[in-house]
Amino acid sequence: MVTIDMKQTLKKQLQETGQYLMQYELAWGNSGNISARTEDNSFLITASGTYLGDLDLEDFAEYSLETKKCMTSGRKPSKEIPMHQAIYETRPEIGAVLHSSPLYSTLVASSNIDIPSALFVEGMYYLERIERVAYAHPGSINLGELVREKAKKANILLLENHGVLVYDTSLKEAKMALQTLEMACKMLLISRKANVALQKLPDNVVQSFLHESGYKPRRRWES
Repeated sequence: MVTIDMKQTLKKQLQETGQYLMQYELAWGNSGNISARTEDNSFLITASGTYLGDLDLEDFAEYSLETKKCMTSGRKPSKEIPMHQAIYETRPEIGAVLHSSPLYSTLVASSNIDIPSALFVEGMYYLERIERVAYAHPGSINLGELVREKAKKANILLLENHGVLVYDTSLKEAKMALQTLEMACKMLLISRKANVALQKLPDNVVQSFLHESGYKPRRRWES
C-alpha cells in the first residue's frame, strides 16, 4: 500500500526529473510529459499544460491501471495517457516513462536515420533496442496502441515526426537512457556534417559487454 507520504516523495522525484530535462535540454516549452508507477497499480503523470521545468507538487494526476480512470480531482492529466498506460500494462518491470522532444533525437525521429547502439559503453546498454512508431496524433488511442505493439521489443521508441518515448525501471535509469539517446543522435548528426566516419564495435564485442561485463543486469526481451 502506497501512503500519502510515499506519493509525495514520488511527486518530488518527478518534479526533479522535469527540472533535469530542462537543464540538459532534453525538453523544451510545455511539450513533453513524464510519469512514474506507484505500487497501487496506478501511475502519477504530469497534468495537461504543465511546464516540466517548473512543476508544483499539485501538477500531477494519478491514473488507475485497473479502472482506467483518473483517481484525482482538480488537474486534468496529460492527454498522452494512452502511451504511458500502454507501457505500464505491457511492461510490469517499468517504473518510469519519459516523453519529450529533444532537438537531436527529434531530428532523427523525423528522418529515416538509424541510430547505432554500438558506439560507446552507455549506448550499448541504454540503446540496446530502438523501435520506430509510425505517426499518429498525440493523445490518440491509435498512438497508444502503436506504442503497445512495440513496447516489449525495445526501451527506446522514436515517435515519427513527434518526439521520443523512453522507459526504464526507475526515473534515474530513464533519465540516463534519454540523455544517452540525445548524445548518440547528436554524435551521429554532427559526424555526418563533419564527414567523420563513426566506427561501431563488432557485434561479438557488444554481446560480450552485455552478457559478461557486469555493467548492468542483462535485459530480458520478447523473442
